[in-house]
This record gives sequence, C-alpha cells and structure tokens, in this order.
Amino acid sequence: MKKLINKKEEKKINVGVIGLGYVGLPIFLCIKNKFETVGFDINSERIRELNNYIDRNKEFKKHELKLKKKSKYSNDYNELKKCNFYIISVPTPVFKNKKPDLRPLYNACNLLKKVINNEDIIFFESTVFPGLTRSLKIKFFGDKKIHLGYSPERINPGDKINTVKTIKKIVAFDSKSLKVKKAVLDVYKSITKNIILSNSVENAEMSKVIENIQRDINIAFMNEILMVCKKLKLDFIEVIKLAKTKWNFLSFSPGLVGGHCLPVDPFYLYHLAKKNNYNAKFMLSGRLVNDQLSDYVEDEIKNQINSKKIKKILILGVSYKANVADLRNSLALQIYLKLKKKFKNKIFAFDTVIDKNSAQKFKIYQKISKINNYDLIVPLVNHTDLKNRFLSNYILRKDRYLDFFNYFG
Repeated sequence: MKKLINKKEEKKINVGVIGLGYVGLPIFLCIKNKFETVGFDINSERIRELNNYIDRNKEFKKHELKLKKKSKYSNDYNELKKCNFYIISVPTPVFKNKKPDLRPLYNACNLLKKVINNEDIIFFESTVFPGLTRSLKIKFFGDKKIHLGYSPERINPGDKINTVKTIKKIVAFDSKSLKVKKAVLDVYKSITKNIILSNSVENAEMSKVIENIQRDINIAFMNEILMVCKKLKLDFIEVIKLAKTKWNFLSFSPGLVGGHCLPVDPFYLYHLAKKNNYNAKFMLSGRLVNDQLSDYVEDEIKNQINSKKIKKILILGVSYKANVADLRNSLALQIYLKLKKKFKNKIFAFDTVIDKNSAQKFKIYQKISKINNYDLIVPLVNHTDLKNRFLSNYILRKDRYLDFFNYFG
C-alpha cells in the first residue's frame, strides 16, 4: 500500500504543555518520553520545584519527574518558540458571582500569540462550555492558519488505577488534513492508547462538562439522604447497604465536594444555557445541596461544643478529597477556618497529605502524639493514612468521634 505521507516531508513534532498542575504535569510526563517537550508554567516556584524533582501535589515521585536531555521545565515563554504542537491545561475557575473566570485561558492564549506559527496545532484540555474553544481561536489566533483541537481532561487526583495512561481519552480537532490527524494521534497515543475520536470539538466540550455535573448531582443526592437519615435517626450505612441489593442502584458516597472541577463546572454550562435563553433548572441543584452539607457539618460540631464540656476539638483532613494535597475549594478547610475564627483555641486540625507551606499558613498539624488530649475528633477527609492511624482509637472510643468516618468517601 502506498504511504499517504512521505517520511522525508514530515515535520518534527515539538510539544509545549502550558500549565503544569494536576492536568498538565501528567500529560507532560507522558509526552516527554517520545517527543522533545517543554513543560511551561508561569509559577517560577513550581518550575524550581520540578527541576529539583519535587511535586508539591505528591502525585509523582522523584524518579518520575526526571527528564531526558531534550525536554525541560521552564517559566520562560521563549522556550516555546521551538514548539509546533501546544497543549493548554490551565485552570478554569469561576468568579465570586459564579460566572466563568476565563483569565487563565486568555493569558495562555496571549502568551501563545507571541510564539505561534502557521500550521501549528493547539489543543485545549481545560474544562470549558461548548463553543469556547472555537471562539478562542477566532479571538486570539484569527490572523494565523492554525489547527485547533480539544481533549477533555479526565485526571482524577489520588487515583492510582484510572490514570491518564489507562483511561479512554476523547480527542477532537477541526482539520481534515491527514498530516494533522497523524500528528495529533502520534502525540495523544503517547499519552494513552485508548483514544476516542470525536467529529466535533463542541460535542467533546459538552461531554466533559456533563461528566462532572452528573457526578456532582449524584453525590448531592447521597448527601441529602445522609442528612435526612440523621434527622430521622436512621442508620444511613444500613439504608444504603439495603438499597445496593437492587441490581440497578447507583452507588455513590456522600462527602464534602470541593476541588477545581465539581464545584465549578456546573456554572460553566449554566452560564452558556442562560446566554442562549434557556433557564436550566436542574444542573445547579447539586451545588445547592453539596454546599448545604458544609453548613450541616459545621452546625453538628457547634452543637457538640454547646451541649458538652468540650475544650479541644481535632479535625482530621482538610484537603478537598481523600489522599490529595489540593486545597482548592475545600469545604473541609472552610469549616476548619470558620470554626477556628469563632472558637479559637478549641479547634485544631491534622492533615499529613497537604504540603508543608499550606500546613504552616493555616496552622494545621502534620505530626501529633497525644490523641487522648482531644475531647472531640471530627473526620472530614478520609486520607488512607489518617484512617489507618485513627481506626483503632475510633473503635475503642466511638463516643469521642463525630461519625463522619464511615460516611464520607
């Protein structure tokens, strides 16, 4: 069979990954094994740490961060000039009024404008609403002939089974060029072999945002059932155990929903629906309930303080989810800080997973010796280390614990 592309005419692919957080770093570490790759981040401290083989998020070990000679970590955008395939993986947060904050994306695009050339390929991994990727192309790269793509990130921090190398990854791009398709598949197959091609960038964008909204709503339902069971003095664990005996019951764990995805993504789609004169009634319902759980937990702790002679309270876990160092949108941290402000020397927190700087900033213990000094222990985030460390004490002294140990996933 005649080859469609002459090897001699192929342009060498050099990749630039913009943003080295929970999404960008694992992508970079996969790609750098096959291609000359620049891992770029505007945070100079982050780059310094990575060059010293330190991942503040504790997702990767020292040996995994080491590079081959041709790849590098950098905060100098001039290093990106040698690249011709760019992957943008910056955060997409919301403002206080819950409208999409697109400044990180805009900043990344403005930076790329300085280095981009005709025929270059740009892929977005950041979670957005449908149509945004194409609008960014028009807004920032309208004067260039570039090829646009979108591949929704499916990074699950703390998950050592469903990693970027093992999951199915959706890939969509706007070019019909066989040369572009080959380049895209070469790069993305260096990340995972499980590629799902979509014929629409917008469909890929939509699929990502609804993945997170669906999970947010399902967790919210379990949170609401937990609160109702507590109110009715029913055994939540037994209730769920019985419900699971039905073949099509969907099993989700209740918990304090935080991080950079679930508390944010529903507002992106809601914003787009509203702009298109559709009043979405359901997609934000999970947000209301999940935020309500934070108030419920806080009230439970206050009730304990007011009804018993409690001098010292220890909160276990303050990051946004189990076995993850990230504090973004952490409801556990918010609960701790609000109670600390009100009750001052009565409230303490312990977390072995968060980084040392955050622990010092928020006055959170990372070492502890005398557990029996605390009158009340409140498990909010079930890091494996904390659960193992406190389980025997919990079994012996359940009366000293608020029983979130068994509830929160």
